[in-house]
Amino acid sequence: MLEIDQLEVAWKGVTLNYDFTVDVGEILTIQGRSGVGKTTLLNVIAGFEQAAKGDVRWQGESLLPLKVTQRPVSMLFQEHNLFEHLSVWQNLQFGLVGDDIEQRIRQAAAVLEVSDQLDKSPLKLSGGQRQRIAILRTLLRPEPIVLLDEPFAELDSTTRLIANDWVRETAKAGNKTVLLITHQNEDVERVGDRNLMLN
Repeated sequence: MLEIDQLEVAWKGVTLNYDFTVDVGEILTIQGRSGVGKTTLLNVIAGFEQAAKGDVRWQGESLLPLKVTQRPVSMLFQEHNLFEHLSVWQNLQFGLVGDDIEQRIRQAAAVLEVSDQLDKSPLKLSGGQRQRIAILRTLLRPEPIVLLDEPFAELDSTTRLIANDWVRETAKAGNKTVLLITHQNEDVERVGDRNLMLN
């Protein structure tokens, strides 16, 4: 279980408060107006921002003392998800483990309709293509906690539905615990098990 326990974060002169739990294998969608602290929450869990009070625990152990690289977390940011000096294929292999990883990458790329982009530089991709590649890499990584910040924002409506379904199926197959920020109710309905509205 992921426990966000009486967490307080100082952000731009405001104190943000969070207190909830997420079960192992649960997909929690997170909504709320801009500036309410959605991205800040993910950054604290991942280790990119500090908490003032409270705790973040995974399976009973605090994540707060751990460095970013030590945390069981895979995070997709709103932007800057790909290494531009590497090919798309090299980006996808980075940090992935397993004998079947090439097969899994190719299968996922086919579903997300980016198979013909694998040999390209990320600089040659459209925003939607970059986003699908980043989604693919984030979900295929081995970490049990997945943090997704507006992962479908640049996708057209048809591609968004495909990505919705792939994310849910892949997360469930891997028993991933997912926190997904979105402004779209459709994402909540198609992907999430439960929705958290931040005020």
